[in-house]
Amino acid sequence: MDDPVKPGATVLVTGATGFVGRAVCACLTEAGYTVRAVGRHEVGEIHRGTDWSAVLQGCDAVVHLAARVHVMNGPAAGEDEDDAYREVNLHGTATLVRQARSAGVRRFVFMSTIKVLGESGVEVRPDDPPAPYDAYAVSKTEAEAAIHDLAEDMDVVILRPPLVYGPGVRANFERLMGLVASGWPLPFAAIRNRRSLIHVGNLADAVRHALSCRPGTYHPKDRRDLSLPELTRLIASGMERPCRLFPVPPALMRVLGRLTGRRAAVSRLTETFTSDGSMDGWVPPVSTEDGIDKTAWSYLRRHAR
Repeated sequence: MDDPVKPGATVLVTGATGFVGRAVCACLTEAGYTVRAVGRHEVGEIHRGTDWSAVLQGCDAVVHLAARVHVMNGPAAGEDEDDAYREVNLHGTATLVRQARSAGVRRFVFMSTIKVLGESGVEVRPDDPPAPYDAYAVSKTEAEAAIHDLAEDMDVVILRPPLVYGPGVRANFERLMGLVASGWPLPFAAIRNRRSLIHVGNLADAVRHALSCRPGTYHPKDRRDLSLPELTRLIASGMERPCRLFPVPPALMRVLGRLTGRRAAVSRLTETFTSDGSMDGWVPPVSTEDGIDKTAWSYLRRHAR
């Protein structure tokens, strides 16, 4: 159908209270959209039986951010991990697509992940074959396919971002900032990888662009790909801290990772994974340097309390 959704239209945003959701809602509101922010309070838990009908009334577009991502405590007793991810990310998404289509929604924007194409690669493209590595990525891959099967006359835009960072980021990026803030020497000097990443403000702006661009699958990212040493130095610069790096062969780090049960974490530190970054004329508004600087400074303020 290729029907752009312009400012003034009503956009339903799921997962609106999350790290990405808050930035997306702010960006769309500033751009002139009427944002209908939805979280658990409005619709409850997301699964194949979720009733979206009330919040879909009068919506021109849906931006579906809500997902089961990293579950620190694992699945509940008796619950299969693959099924737990599929219930939310596949079946919950499929239910939303069906109800959005019935409600007359014109465009559906789905937040997927670059992980549907694996854990390593150079300039991976939207038409590359899927290679999901874990239950989360598998569920997102299946959700993408289900959306295309069910959307019918709705325009569909799928975004596959890499690592998302920004003020308030948690998980591995926060842990890396903690290591840099400690001032301890870090064994990264010999790593020669490249990684794509995206500032949360850039991702929010990519969602804004997705409401009016050509339907398709896109890989939004920052303007620069970085090696781990480059990223570490930028974080240290943002914190106004010294950056002390010493060389340890990446092969030795991978061996240590296997021995300590942290193989996946070490692989993410040492391997290259970049995406093509094309998105129908979109240009990220936040520079990589500025984004990391603000993220690092925010970390220091938060942990100084």
